[in-house]
Amino acid sequence: MLQFGNLFAHFHLPHKASESAQKRSLKQLPSLPDFLQHVIKLTGLRKEDVHCDLRVPDQHQAAKDDINMVILTAGRGIFCMDVKPWSGTVCAHNQNWHVQVKDKDENFSNTHIEQVEDPLKAVTRKTVQLCSHLKRSGVPVRNSLFFSRVIFLSPDLKLDEELMKRRELVPYSQIDEFLKSFKEGYMGWISDAVTPSWISGHLSYRQMESVRGVLRKMGTWDLVLLHGGEQLKGDYQGCQYIALDRQDTETLEFSRVKTLAAESLWALLGHVPQVSSQT
Repeated sequence: MLQFGNLFAHFHLPHKASESAQKRSLKQLPSLPDFLQHVIKLTGLRKEDVHCDLRVPDQHQAAKDDINMVILTAGRGIFCMDVKPWSGTVCAHNQNWHVQVKDKDENFSNTHIEQVEDPLKAVTRKTVQLCSHLKRSGVPVRNSLFFSRVIFLSPDLKLDEELMKRRELVPYSQIDEFLKSFKEGYMGWISDAVTPSWISGHLSYRQMESVRGVLRKMGTWDLVLLHGGEQLKGDYQGCQYIALDRQDTETLEFSRVKTLAAESLWALLGHVPQVSSQT
């Protein structure tokens, strides 16, 4: 069964990140539903203003980068955030970052350094792409209303002194404080309601609704559910025999047309199983 991208349910961590660091720290991290509920609880935002795994097309409408989380607020702007599960000690080195990871076993310990792409530059690039995509979609939003952040979920990650000075980087110890800063008091709500956006510099309610409309139409990863519980994430490239409107289709289910012959024998002969589909 193929499930087309869902803006709130799907969320994955980038494959380019430190794989060994991910494996060690994922055991300590909250599950995705728990983390999303934590975000909504502390920010006080509605679900429709928190989007996950948005895939932003570039100016050529070709390659797509995904942003782990996009938070839409009237008073503070649009926050584009990538979430990292890394552990270890992190420092910037030229154009990349170095993650120093300690491997511990019963008999020995080892330290190695993994080189990864600068996540702040990456999310900043994707933030610019999102801003451009909104403008191409007829929603002009000032560049100054877009903000990039990198969230580090693991308490076992340590940023060096220079990186700790960057307000765009949010370590584990500052996550709750950062999320609570999105809460808008009644005075702020009243001020936004009566003050024109061209004076306050905030997003207007009309802009907010227009941005929501564009974000709702942006895709995420298609998810293929295989027999046995395995999952594949990627892009459904389409089939000449199946015509569908992705905007109106959430799930595409494939069913095998069973044959009487042994499946393994047919496979050896190069037979491709026939399937039927329904949306």
